[in-house]
Formats: sequence, structure tokens, C-alpha cells
Amino acid sequence: MALVRRIARPLLASIFVYGGIDALRNPGSKTPGAEKVVGALPQRLAGVSNTEQLVRVDAAAKVVGGLALGLGKFPRLAALGLAASLIPTTAAGHRFWDEGDPAKRKAQQLQFVKNTSILGGVLLAAVDTAGKPSLGWRARRIARRTATKAHSAAALASDRGRTVEESVRHLLPS
Repeated sequence: MALVRRIARPLLASIFVYGGIDALRNPGSKTPGAEKVVGALPQRLAGVSNTEQLVRVDAAAKVVGGLALGLGKFPRLAALGLAASLIPTTAAGHRFWDEGDPAKRKAQQLQFVKNTSILGGVLLAAVDTAGKPSLGWRARRIARRTATKAHSAAALASDRGRTVEESVRHLLPS
């Protein structure tokens, strides 16, 4: 499985690095589609004053996230960031529902479905713990252990005729 991750992560990341570099070099080609999505956002988003800047910020995020995922550095966080970046990119760049020409509509529909497929891949990468227990599992385990210890302490206290508070005070260093 580790070998599969070493191969799959860079393959999945490559489209983000390639697309991000392309958008950094040619942000103007992405700006018209992005303007349709930007209308739904606040006027000034995180200091970004125009759509071309927003395209560049998104492109840089894709390059950084793609490299991190491909190199296995914070892969779950990188995949989550790439997923968050892919959603508005797909909505802006592949608006097949706005196309009048059937051939262009079909091409945009194909790209839209491709991006949703890639979104599925990065979501899987985001939840892949590489065989290690998840944070949720660890938290539940700690909670169960704590509850068991508390129950044991309460039982021990009642056996000795003490309250739980007295038993805890007795166990703590002075």
C-alpha cells in the first residue's frame, strides 16, 4: 500500500501543479470564467482586489498544494486544500450549462465530470491516514480509557469508604 501511495499521490498532484503553473503564466485566459464566480464573493476577498489576482492566488495554492501532496508533505492537509480550490475552479471554468453550442457544451461537460472525478480522488487522499489511526479514533480511545479509569477510581473509592473526591486528593501529590 505504501508503494501505491508513493505512485498515486504524485500522479494525482500533477494536474494541480501543471494547471497552477499554466494559470500563473496565463491568468488572463482563466479570468473571464472566474469573473462569473467572483460575483458571488465579497468585494475584496483577503486583500485580492481583482479577478486576475484571485486567479493567481488560486494558481499558487494549487502549485503549493500539488507539490506538498506529490512529495507526501502534509498530504491530508494538502489534499483538503486542493479540494477546496478545485470546487470554485470547476464552477468557473466548466460552465457547460451556459454553453449554447452542443459541441462546446459536450466538451465543457466532459471537463466538469473530469474535475469532479479528481475531486473524489483528492477527498480520498484527504482521509487517507496511511494505516495510522485517525484523530477521531484516537480521541474516542482516550475518552474510553479515561471513562474506564474514572469508573475504576469510583469503585475503589466506594470500597474504601471514601468519596471520589477524597480518593483523587489522596492520589495527588501534596
